[in-house]
Amino acid sequence: MLTLNSVLITPIQLVDEPLTIDETISPGTLDYAPDVRQVSPMPVTGEADLIVEHRGPEGDVNDIRLRAGYKGDFEILCARCVEPVPQALSGEFDLLFRPAEVDENPGEHAITPEETEIGYYQGSGLLLEDVVREQVLLSLPSRTLCKPDCKGLCPRCGQNLNNATCSCGESPSDPRWNTLADLAGKLELKH
Repeated sequence: MLTLNSVLITPIQLVDEPLTIDETISPGTLDYAPDVRQVSPMPVTGEADLIVEHRGPEGDVNDIRLRAGYKGDFEILCARCVEPVPQALSGEFDLLFRPAEVDENPGEHAITPEETEIGYYQGSGLLLEDVVREQVLLSLPSRTLCKPDCKGLCPRCGQNLNNATCSCGESPSDPRWNTLADLAGKLELKH
């Protein structure tokens, strides 16, 4: 079992048997993105295995296979009004990681379709937090709105237009835009 202080998964841990993962990531532990915040403890459960890849005279490669799932509550900022929107996220993954130095051949070379599914770990092992962070970010919706008809923010004063109207629409526009407005009016008259 992994504990909060031991989230580095190393090949040595996996030599004799798979490693059972039963971790809970507390809010604030991982930095996801400026507009994403974890608001509840997030359990991560699964298993890590060692897969020894025999490469003949080149030796063996210690790949780590990580199969796990997560489930947690998040707040994602609305794309229009930047108010927090509650979002429950969960996912499962089955990933293969190889030591980074194994495939560090200089120059370009072709890879197989299977190799596109391989991640890499640096140094002595794989940090569970890095994998979970990446999986959470990949599971996020491409655009989050607080409601389908969100009015957003006023581009002049920043007022959340869902909560109140502002008086910016009544104020005169910047006179530097008058020439462009005149040109747009002339183009509309021609059509």
